[in-house]
Amino acid sequence: MSAIAALADQEPPETPRAPRESAGRTTFRRLLGVLATPAVLIAACVALLAYLHAQNLDDIERRSISPQLITQRLIEHIELVAVSTALVIVLAIPLGVLLTRPRLRRFVAPLLALANIGQAIPSMGVLVLLAVTVGIGFQKAVIALVLVSALPVLRNTMVGLRGVDRSLIDAGRGMGLTRTAVLFRVELPLAVPVILASVRIAVILNVGSATLAAFTNAGGLGDFINTGIALNRTPVLLTGSVLTAVLALTSDWLVGLAERYLRPRGL
Repeated sequence: MSAIAALADQEPPETPRAPRESAGRTTFRRLLGVLATPAVLIAACVALLAYLHAQNLDDIERRSISPQLITQRLIEHIELVAVSTALVIVLAIPLGVLLTRPRLRRFVAPLLALANIGQAIPSMGVLVLLAVTVGIGFQKAVIALVLVSALPVLRNTMVGLRGVDRSLIDAGRGMGLTRTAVLFRVELPLAVPVILASVRIAVILNVGSATLAAFTNAGGLGDFINTGIALNRTPVLLTGSVLTAVLALTSDWLVGLAERYLRPRGL
């Protein structure tokens, strides 16, 4: 009885806290990883602002990088990237899906060859070619950006769908799903990581290539770079270059967040 009483008086063993602590550390690391990029980008913008305030800007430089003009050019650049990327997604992903279907596989080679033309020609060449043949302006620049960045999305869509395990497709068909249901419930969800990776590449390509749209009167941050080089004004050149880099990294960060939350669980 004394042994039983002694056991009863003992305190219950403490629940191990290692899993909770490891989960907390994992959450902290993820949060740190998400917030690291915005912190660096904010620091870059602050450093640029401090540099401009420290310079003795002349009238030309003050007019060239006025807050109103910076806002206008930044909005123009974002519009170029957003519209061109949206068109790439709307056109390239459905086309990539169609080219993986048995009836249309014979068109893969010619369409990929056509897409390779836009990828092989430098962005400046595409813009100049469109400017000479069609004209200049916002719409022509968007067409050029679509031609430049469509190939990665088209190709990765096909690669992602072809990489789906055939046994999973057969299992879906065995459960009574139609081909369309298998495509939307099995193939596309499994191909999402590969497709989103190509969208991420396309966004970065569009941000960089959109700087050349200034040469075709389409606006954007490239106007600062062009003005800085033409007038030999380093502050103007740095403003355009730093803001373009910040916009590219911001776009990459945002698409990375979308990729993280849209990725199917378990992949």
